[in-house]
Amino acid sequence: MKIHYAEMTNHLGSSAVRDILKVTQGKDIISLAGGLPGEELFPLEAVRDAYNRALSGSASSLQYGLTEGYTPLREAVAARLTRQGIPVQTGDMLLTTGSQQAIDLFCKVLLDPGDKVLVEAPTYLAALQVLNSYRADIITVDSDEYGMLPEHLEEQLKLHRPKVLYTVPTFNNPSGGSWSKERRERTVELCRRYNVLILEDNPYGEIAFDDSPGAYPPSMAAIDRSSGEDQCVVYTGTFSKIVAPALRTGWIIGPPELIKIIAKAKQAADLHSSAIDQRALHELLQHFDIDTHIRLISREYHSRMKLLAGELSGEHWQGASFLEPRGGMFLWLKLPAGTDTAKLLPFAVEQGVAFVPGEVFYAANPLKNAMRLNFTHTPPELLPVAVRRLEAALESYGRTLTEAVDTLV
Repeated sequence: MKIHYAEMTNHLGSSAVRDILKVTQGKDIISLAGGLPGEELFPLEAVRDAYNRALSGSASSLQYGLTEGYTPLREAVAARLTRQGIPVQTGDMLLTTGSQQAIDLFCKVLLDPGDKVLVEAPTYLAALQVLNSYRADIITVDSDEYGMLPEHLEEQLKLHRPKVLYTVPTFNNPSGGSWSKERRERTVELCRRYNVLILEDNPYGEIAFDDSPGAYPPSMAAIDRSSGEDQCVVYTGTFSKIVAPALRTGWIIGPPELIKIIAKAKQAADLHSSAIDQRALHELLQHFDIDTHIRLISREYHSRMKLLAGELSGEHWQGASFLEPRGGMFLWLKLPAGTDTAKLLPFAVEQGVAFVPGEVFYAANPLKNAMRLNFTHTPPELLPVAVRRLEAALESYGRTLTEAVDTLV
C-alpha cells in the first residue's frame, strides 16, 4: 500500500555521524568521527555493583516509575548541580532518555513551524536535526572562540524576535571552544531583555582539563539563577559522557511551569525513562566516587588531546590551524582554504580513518575546509596512526585535484 507520511517527515535529516559509522563499521578504520567516550575507562565494576544493588531489593525496581524520574536520583542530581553553582529543586527537573530527548521535548513544547531560533556557527549537528524536524527558522549568530558576538546577537534579537537561543557554551560540539564569562553574562542579559529562552546544552562541561579552582566561568544557568530575576535559561546535562552512554539518562531543568508541560510531552513519548537505569545510577552515586572518576577520565582525555594536537603540528600540516580545547571531546581542525573536507572523507575512509566534515555543523553558509576530530575514543597508540592516514588521504585528494585541473587545461 502507499504510505502517506506526515509533512514533518520531509524535514527529518539523517545524522552525518551515524551515516559515517555505518560506512566504517566492520572495516579496519580508525574512527575519529563519533562523539564516543573511551570504553576502557567505563567504571564497569562499579556499574555492575550498582545494578546488583538496584535489583537486590523488592520487585518494585522493575515497575513503572514517575514521568519526572526516580525521586532519589533527581535529589542526587539536584544536589550535584547545586554544588556546581546551579541551585536546583526537584520540581525544577525532569529526567530524560539522554540529553538528546531533553532537546527534543523542549522544542516540541515551545516551537511552532516558522518560529525563529538562534544558534552558533558551528553548532551541534543533532540539535540542528531536531530544530529542522519542528520546522524552526534557524538563524546563525556570528561567533568567535569566546562565544556569540554581543553586537551581532543584539542585532539578530531586534531583527528576528526569536523564541529560543540554543547553545553549547562549554567545550562546544564541534569546535571545542568555551565561552568567556563576559559573553555568558551579556547573552543572559540580552535574552532576558528580549524575552528569549536560552537552552544551554552542557554534556561535556565536567570533562575539564584544568581542575584548579576558578579555571572556568560559571554556567549560564548559574549566572541566570544567581541574578534574582525571572529565569531565562533552561539547562540540560547527561551521564553519557561521565559514566556511560548506554545508561541513557540525562536531565533538563527550568522553571517549574515549563517542566510540568515538558513532563506531559514526555508522557506521550515514553511514559518515563528506564526506571532500573535510574535506580542503578542512584546506587552508583551513593557508593562510587564519581568526582574522582571524572578527574581520571579528564586527565586521560587531556593526554590524548595533547597527543593528537602534537601530531597535527608537524610539517605535513602547514596551513592547517586549530585551537587546543580546554576540555570536552573534540578538536576542530581547519585546513587551507579551498579544501573540501566532505570530498576528502572518501579518500580518508579508503586510507582507514574517518572524521566528520565541518559543513554539517552549520545551519547556513557552511565552512567547507573544517573537520571535527574526536580524541576520546581512539586508544592513544592509534592516534599517530590516524594522523598518518589522514596525511595519506590529503595527498591522494590533492593528486586528484591536480589531475582534474590538468584535464581541464
